Amino acid sequence: MSNNDMLEKLSADFREAITIETDGNYDVIRVESDKLHSLCSSLKNNWKFNYLANLSATDFKDRFEVIYHIHSIPDNRKIAVKTVLDREKPSVMTVTDIWRTADWQEREAYDLMGIMFTGHPNLIRILLPYDFEGHPLRKDFVPN
Repeated sequence: MSNNDMLEKLSADFREAITIETDGNYDVIRVESDKLHSLCSSLKNNWKFNYLANLSATDFKDRFEVIYHIHSIPDNRKIAVKTVLDREKPSVMTVTDIWRTADWQEREAYDLMGIMFTGHPNLIRILLPYDFEGHPLRKDFVPN
């Protein structure tokens, strides 16, 4: 099955919760943050997207965006999933139960950007000292 067939099926399953676009390299699914976990679970279980290659976050001053680059190794396909988070309380459900590779990547996004991953089994700093105050990749970060 092609990505187009899969995207049509996902559009029907998730209705208004997702939008689909292409950025040239990836088909991109934008999903509401409260539907992210369900979408990722569907991608892995129903569409064989078995590898989270990268998780990153972007600070847009008024919001955060978390980006997941996911691959189906058996089918040689790739997709990006993006979700927008509230600036004041950036939080989204962890996907560590779906892809184990999310563990340290979510910890890095927490450490450097302050994004909370609800349900993460060990959401503690990974790069900075435990007593470090703030999140240095945020645009509003002011060093002491």
